[in-house]
Amino acid sequence: MQIKTISLLFRHLALFHWMRYLIVVAAILISAWAQWAAPQRGLTFADEWLRDHFVRAHSSVQPEKRFVIVDIDESSIASVGSWPWPRTQIASLIEVLLYDYGANGIALDMVFPDTADAKGDAQLAHLAHTEPVVFAQALDYIERPSALRIGSISGGWPVSTTLPLAKGFIANHAGLNHPPLTGNIGFEPDSDGVVRHLPLLSQLDGKAYPALSLALIQCCTSFQVGLKSGALRRVPYDRDFSSYTVIPASDILNLRVPASLVAGKLILVGSSSLGLADSVVTPLSSNTSGVFVHAAMLSSLLDQAVAADRKKWHAKLYAFVFSIFIVLASFFTLSRLPAVINTLLLLVASVIWIFLAYWFSLHDDSFSTSGPLASFLLLLIVAIPYHWQIAQNKARELLDALNHYVAPAVVNELLNSGLIDPLSPRLHDMTTLVVDMEGYTKHIEDLPLDEAASVTREFLDCLTQPVLKCRGTLDRYTGDGLIAFWGAPIHDEDHADLALEAAKLMVQSIKSLNSSRKLVGKQELRIRIGIESGIAMSGDFGSSSRSIYTAVGDSVNTASRLEDMARNFAFDIIIGPGSAQRIRRHQLISLGVVQLRGKKVSTELFTLKHSENIS
Repeated sequence: MQIKTISLLFRHLALFHWMRYLIVVAAILISAWAQWAAPQRGLTFADEWLRDHFVRAHSSVQPEKRFVIVDIDESSIASVGSWPWPRTQIASLIEVLLYDYGANGIALDMVFPDTADAKGDAQLAHLAHTEPVVFAQALDYIERPSALRIGSISGGWPVSTTLPLAKGFIANHAGLNHPPLTGNIGFEPDSDGVVRHLPLLSQLDGKAYPALSLALIQCCTSFQVGLKSGALRRVPYDRDFSSYTVIPASDILNLRVPASLVAGKLILVGSSSLGLADSVVTPLSSNTSGVFVHAAMLSSLLDQAVAADRKKWHAKLYAFVFSIFIVLASFFTLSRLPAVINTLLLLVASVIWIFLAYWFSLHDDSFSTSGPLASFLLLLIVAIPYHWQIAQNKARELLDALNHYVAPAVVNELLNSGLIDPLSPRLHDMTTLVVDMEGYTKHIEDLPLDEAASVTREFLDCLTQPVLKCRGTLDRYTGDGLIAFWGAPIHDEDHADLALEAAKLMVQSIKSLNSSRKLVGKQELRIRIGIESGIAMSGDFGSSSRSIYTAVGDSVNTASRLEDMARNFAFDIIIGPGSAQRIRRHQLISLGVVQLRGKKVSTELFTLKHSENIS
């Protein structure tokens, strides 16, 4: 059969498979970039949105017992007096914590940019130089027309590495005599306004300045905090804010707190009072006092100091491997499964990933939660629709071309086979049927051209319809007959029986045609059919200008010899030994052994048993 267009179709479909390779590579590169090359501040909004949900889900309520928060809250302001308190009152709060309660170290989440009562400033300056008290200064990271330069910045040391760059500062006034222990309380929220990261070290004018939590640890503990993972650190928010011990400042001043609650611990002094606190947005709350952000980082640094440094690349690697697995699995299913099934599989993979990402987020605060999801999304919005469109085009074009040559059931199986090029040459166990009209020339030589064409068309239709009805593949017409085969391009265990069924239908059709011809006084037609089975090669053969899907092999040649041998028998259907071995649903009788042309050994011939012989 002439199927140049079909062959070209399947060759064009190969472009889809190259496109699939490109999509797979792109999906893998997206996942790799998300894990190892994306900025630390987050891959996308979806990345941080998903992680925020994980943070809320796994935040612990286990009490934090290593430090306490002293809160200048509404009740303290009502008890002691309106803010700002005299500096002597602030100094008294520090002295009570150190001398009466035995605190190990204190960090103040407040800045004193202006002078106040001289005695109080003098007390604070003395405490700054003699006691483990960390004062605060706020670095500003915003690019402004005129950089903030308020107060007198202190601390800092020469920097030799690249750190988050500050543009300005709000520091304590010079009268405090440059406290040697200072910590940065400035925030740099993400683009959506949420504080998820803190710079443990920041750079300003060539010097490095530590965050408040880091300065407190360096000042007042023997712990060593490694900064191998970078100065910009994600605040893990491992603990819910309710897990921190919060004591009103007025209770400390009035000695109403058990000493065991404070003794030997680190202290963060801040405020949650409305109008006084620096309110920020965090993954845990849309309205959080800034002191709780420093508390979350302090808790994380203390955890890191007493535990082995986590190997964060493990989670990144597992996430990347999972992405590769799903992407490659999709590569093999895209052309084999319907688009709906592929979509469901990707959705299931996404759900599985969300559970894995939740677990990974407990162990690695820098891997991308949405990286694999981005890869899956690429497959979902690009590969699957593209595959669906290609499949639709393939179905339409293949149906239009093949329905003239192949049974519809075989076409459907061919479309669903998943083969890249199902018409490429392959070896098949198949059955070939060769049929023609006996004495064709005698029947048409005296007929007008249009009548001869009509007889030929009507005759060939009697042969073609049984082939298609019995799931056969029409190889080609031979002028006064045709060649068909079964078992290719789709394998069928019943190929021999199906060929015999088609042969019986052909004989019946010719008998019906002869009945009509007899009524008008025309000569009856007779057909000769040869059937043989065996291993043969079938596929699209030919040149670049002309292609043909056909079968070649010894069994094909034998079927042609059997058709020619039928002229010596009274039976229309002659069956070879290969088909006789494979036929299961029909009864055969032997016609004896003959020497076929081109064969070195004798061949036993068969036909249908008399009860089935319909000639």
